[in-house]
Formats: sequence, C-alpha cells, structure tokens
Amino acid sequence: MTDSAHRPVHQGWPGLIEAYRDRMPVQDDWRIVTLHEGATPLVAAPVLSEITGCQVYLKVEGLNPTGSFKDRGMTMAVTNAVNNGKKAVLCASTGNTSASAAAYATRAGMTCAVLIPEGKIAMGKLAQAVMHGAQVIQVQGNFDDCLELARKVTAEFTEIELVNSVNPARIEGQKTASFEIVDVLGKAPDIHALPVGNAGNITAYWKGYREYHADGVIDTLPRMLGVQAAGAAPLVNGAPVTDPETIATAIRIGSPASWNQAVAAKDESNGQFRAATDEKILEAYRLVAGREGVFVEPASAASVAGLLAAHEDGWVEAGSTVVCTVTGNGLKDPDTALLGMPEVDAIPVDPVAVARALGVS
Repeated sequence: MTDSAHRPVHQGWPGLIEAYRDRMPVQDDWRIVTLHEGATPLVAAPVLSEITGCQVYLKVEGLNPTGSFKDRGMTMAVTNAVNNGKKAVLCASTGNTSASAAAYATRAGMTCAVLIPEGKIAMGKLAQAVMHGAQVIQVQGNFDDCLELARKVTAEFTEIELVNSVNPARIEGQKTASFEIVDVLGKAPDIHALPVGNAGNITAYWKGYREYHADGVIDTLPRMLGVQAAGAAPLVNGAPVTDPETIATAIRIGSPASWNQAVAAKDESNGQFRAATDEKILEAYRLVAGREGVFVEPASAASVAGLLAAHEDGWVEAGSTVVCTVTGNGLKDPDTALLGMPEVDAIPVDPVAVARALGVS
C-alpha cells in the first residue's frame, strides 16, 4: 500500500460536548473545557453472559481521563462555570468528584476546593486532587455533611460554582453515556444496571435514554436497575441513612441529592432498586477483574452484584441485553485490591523454578 492510499484507522475524538453538541446546552461562542472524555468502550462480558443467560456488556467508565464517569459531567459543569464568569469551583466528594473537579478546574485555569469526609476517602483519589492543585479540606462529618456545607458556601459566595451532581450541567454531560451505548448497540438495552450513591448517574442515564426515545432514535427504553450498598441504601429502605458504612466508598452516601429524580427513573422505567452487601460487592469485584479482565473499584462492582442477584430471583429474563456501568478504575482504590494478598515467596533465577511456580513442571 502506498502512502497516498493510507486511510487513518484511529480517528480523533473531540470530547463529548463537541461530539453531541446539538444535544448539549452550550452556546456557539463558548470555550469548551475538555480532556477528551467520553467514548469509553462497551465491553462484552462473556462470563457474566454465561452465568445469566443474557448478553451482558460492561460500560467501562474507568477509562475516562481521571478514571471515572465523573469526567462526563465535569466537562459540562466547568465549561458552564467558566463561560458564566465564575472564579472557582467547589465540590463535596467521596473521592472521584474531587479528582475530576480538580483536573477540569486546572484545565480551565480556575481555582478548585474539595470538601472530603474525614478519613473516608480512597488514597488514589485523594492523590489525584492533590496533584491537580486542589485545595483539599477535610470535614468532621460524612459526605452528606460535606455537601450541605458546599451548598451553603456557594449560596453565599456566588462567584464559586458548586459542581456536584445537583448542578444540572453535570447531568447533561453524564447523559451522553446513554447516547454512546445506543450508538454502539443500535438499540437500547433491555436492562441497565448501575451503582447508586448520590443518584446523579441513574438520573442522567435515564434522561439520555428518554431523549433518544423522544427523537425516535430508539423504539424501546431499558429498565433501570439501581444498586446501593447494603450499609448505605436509603433508596432501597425509603429513608435516609444517618451513618452510612460500606467498603464501596464511592457510594457511601446516606441521603442522595438526586433522590426524587432517581425514584422517577426507577418508576418510569419499571425498574428497581436493590441493596448488595459488601461481601457480594467484593465477590463481583473479584469476578469482573479475575474472569472478565476489567479492574474496577469496589463501588463499580455493585452494578454487577445487583445484576447477579436480580438474575437469581428471576427479575432478569434469559436472552435480555444488559449493560452494567462500571463507574471507576480499580487503581482508584488499590488498598482493597491488596486485602488478603498472600505473601509472595522469592524463587531462584531458574527457568525450572518459574515453571514449577506456574504449575507446569
């Protein structure tokens, strides 16, 4: 093949705002703040498909620039903030939001401050916020306390933009994951399972599916399966949880800010909320990494734990097309991955010893 006949295989991705600009609330003259987020892979999950009798896919959001789905909303929230003259951004976070807010604020040339619950954040996520130059403030309370404080600060000081998922711009950015799924599958899945913490993501996915449906892009809508950790399951229990506790730190939230919207997504889609114990979340976490080859943080695996439980009780019909959103990269929380790791013994510099260790000699 000559150089003149070469056709580029890899095409540049402009970021989700430019990719779906006709569906995004941006002005023609706005400066877009992007790290080229979005376009994450929809990975077939053959092991989960075999277990459930369904065609299961993983929407791998840990491959966004800062390693979580938060980047989808943050590109839109920070773009909105900078073009409306805001001077700084502020968020409450269990980790992923702080990492994303810090990165996009830096990209925009803005100041960023993050409020984190004392002692309740995975170190990988905190490291990101620090490296991106955010002002990290620990609060003597849980995530819900942090969010309430952030609301009060931004209400009093209007030059600071609150970039948690209560910000409508965040939802607009996050809805694009639904567009991508439909664009790849050529249809909506029958069931969409995802972790639920502050409930912005289930709100956003449902909004995206409804927009495509209203415009005739899809003929059907999925049932939404929202999965919470058993120790932080206010939507399942129907009441806020005062002191939420779970190993899945990203969804350790007792009073979701998007409560009403999440309930609407569940009801309108004929879906359900489920609670998964830490034990079941960790089983799914190890299954996805060890057999599907996708390393996610513990909270991400809640979607898979919920799917497996829903399959066991018959809620998921065999033959269904199912998408599980796995929201964050496993490297966000390496400590959990290393729990119970056996001690590694040294071997001689000897090929036979290596083969013996592999059980092939």
